[in-house]
Amino acid sequence: MNLEILINNDIKVAMFAKDKRKLDALRAIKAELLLLKTGKDVTSGEIPETLEIKLLQKLVKQRKEAAIIYHEQNRPDLEEDELYQTTIIEAYLPAQLTTQEVEELVALIIKETGASSIKDMGKVMGVASARLEGKADNKTISGIVKKLLS
Repeated sequence: MNLEILINNDIKVAMFAKDKRKLDALRAIKAELLLLKTGKDVTSGEIPETLEIKLLQKLVKQRKEAAIIYHEQNRPDLEEDELYQTTIIEAYLPAQLTTQEVEELVALIIKETGASSIKDMGKVMGVASARLEGKADNKTISGIVKKLLS
């Protein structure tokens, strides 16, 4: 099912349930989807799944960064809202791989590419980012690549 349709249906459910917190998170996703839909990357009116995943990952990252800032400023109420929205948005992302699974896949990619030193990190990251897109964030992938190539 299309993410936009799924979000619209979930917005209706949240409205009937009067769940304001969930509704705020869903409306944020919908707003970003509408912006993406009218952008230059989408020509047919349909948003490709890869762009949807990137959008959701961007929203999660923004919420996590905001939560860290609120934590540093001693605002637990706002921090909790951001973390709650993060959990709502993450529910629409594909299942994330564990660190061990990412490590195994990166080790396999290192063997395939013939990488032997940290100088080959760019080559490994290009392949790993493409294969693990939506399944693991690039920060985790790059940390594992550095660890395995060192």
